[in-house]
Amino acid sequence: MKVHIPTPLRPYAGKSASVEVRATTVGEALNALIAKHGELKRHLYTDDGKLRTFVNVYLNDEDIRYLQKEATPVKESDSLSIVPSIAGGAEIVIRSEDGSGD
Repeated sequence: MKVHIPTPLRPYAGKSASVEVRATTVGEALNALIAKHGELKRHLYTDDGKLRTFVNVYLNDEDIRYLQKEATPVKESDSLSIVPSIAGGAEIVIRSEDGSGD
């Protein structure tokens, strides 16, 4: 199956946009990816081996959190996409009529 690597993680995956792996579950696919590109591990998993909360994984177009998570079965024709969450934005200050920020 094919695992799609997002641009920010490509330096840790040999600059590859995708990697072919053999697996029967999402977890096996991610482990196979890490076996090929060990530097990805710290970006995908916490020290205690849990998938990081800001890392979203999609099997085809389905978020694995709404399937069977890492136990979700996969087929050779499937594709897995790793999508890191992006946070940010601007602070908005609403001023009262007297001009204060309260």
